[in-house]
Amino acid sequence: MSSAPASADRPDMKLFWACFIALVATSFVFGVRASTIGQLQDSFNLSEAQKGNINGAGMWPFALSIIFFSFVIDRIGYKTVAFFAIGCHVVSLILTLRASGYESFYWGTLLVAVANGTVEAFINPVVATIFRKEKAKWLNILHAGWPAGLALGALFSAIFSGHTWQFKFGLCFVPVIIYALLILPRSFPVQERVAAGVSYRDMLKEVGAIGFLIIGALVYVAVVQMMGKEYSLTAAMAVGLAAAVAAYLYTHSLGNWLFIFVLITIGPLATTELGTDGWMPELLKLNGPKDLPNFATWIFVYVSVIMTVLRFSAGPIVHKFSPIGLLVISAAIAIVGLLYLSQSAGFTILAAASVYALGKTFLWSTTLGMVSEQFPKGGALTLNGVSAVGVLFLGVIGSPLIGYKQDIDLNKTLAASHAVLLQKVNGEPKPAIFGTSPSLNQEKIKTLDAADKEELEKVQAGVKQHVFVNIALLPTFMLACYILMWLWFKSRGGYKPIELGHGERADPGF
Repeated sequence: MSSAPASADRPDMKLFWACFIALVATSFVFGVRASTIGQLQDSFNLSEAQKGNINGAGMWPFALSIIFFSFVIDRIGYKTVAFFAIGCHVVSLILTLRASGYESFYWGTLLVAVANGTVEAFINPVVATIFRKEKAKWLNILHAGWPAGLALGALFSAIFSGHTWQFKFGLCFVPVIIYALLILPRSFPVQERVAAGVSYRDMLKEVGAIGFLIIGALVYVAVVQMMGKEYSLTAAMAVGLAAAVAAYLYTHSLGNWLFIFVLITIGPLATTELGTDGWMPELLKLNGPKDLPNFATWIFVYVSVIMTVLRFSAGPIVHKFSPIGLLVISAAIAIVGLLYLSQSAGFTILAAASVYALGKTFLWSTTLGMVSEQFPKGGALTLNGVSAVGVLFLGVIGSPLIGYKQDIDLNKTLAASHAVLLQKVNGEPKPAIFGTSPSLNQEKIKTLDAADKEELEKVQAGVKQHVFVNIALLPTFMLACYILMWLWFKSRGGYKPIELGHGERADPGF
């Protein structure tokens, strides 16, 4: 029998913790994959671009499932969506464990992402509804579950470093089973927008034609990539425009301009946080202390623990700076942290990672808090739509670009000053999203003598570390956008949450 939902004055904390553990389960898988991608490269002879494609497949289907369920979740119910997520997690992990090569592992990863996105589709609006007076605070606390799962996934991968990647992915069943058992007896609340009587059309107005233009174009690219084909920018824009026209004809709205501004920043934000999370063990493993095994994995765990602790402490921090003020500060610190990482080696990486962790901790969760507080009429669609666009951008552009850039830069560096070594390890060009990508043959690398291996690792370390400089451009763009939003809020008397039916501000739509 389902337990009765808590009253508005007494939030259902058991439901909150069920949502929290569900999020832990999604990032646990992410952490395991990030920590074992090197093993997968050896097992399946992957190029850096193919590794990027796998990381991307772990993200953009996440966004497609969020978008789909955001349109229907209020009609079919949160619990139905939760059951679907549980089923997808179980099936995807079975497929992953049975993978025998790049393609089969890619498809297992893709279904894991669908499951993860389905979890995100229900937990965010549920928590925003049961804590509607303190949304930013509790969404930050909820999203402490993300770094907590990352830390646990990476930690178990390090503890069982001598085991196969199949064993490590098998561990992912543990948090999935736990959140399934927690979800089963719970009852879910009616979403805030629905309870306030805001119509479906008014919900869509918040996103508007411009929002659907962005979403439509990114969804097209994701679907084409899922089919293994190359996408056309012209076709992507045509699909986006078609979605925009249909949205405008139905809503007569171009969208809430502030929401559109948030959509523009969320792609770079997702790549800054999640893209770097996915690559960090690989980017740092050649630059850490040589006498400390799994140093990069331990740094990954360390950063995730810092994020977990800080997000649990988000209440007074958000109150002191406001969500938009906290975003400005966080983006600035993230820039410093990434540049510091690009210049660090050995144990100084620990200090650089601390700065980076402090910078990125509140970016994603505070953005969700701001969206839930500023666009309550958008309901699950605006709250989940932001996550979807961020993850779509990361999956179809951000993560594959990080891998592609490494392949290109490594090939150029080797060709310019290590031509003999390049001839020994050069592999066949491999198809990538941004064009044909050069690659190294992993089997040839295994036959190198000690001197050549040391030379190659030194070159790889420099190339991988420089990636942090490229990534730092993203929070630089975000910082400029956040400052503009901060100035806008200041011109209107400061940041204030909007409550449905309680003196809403004039609609800042186009």
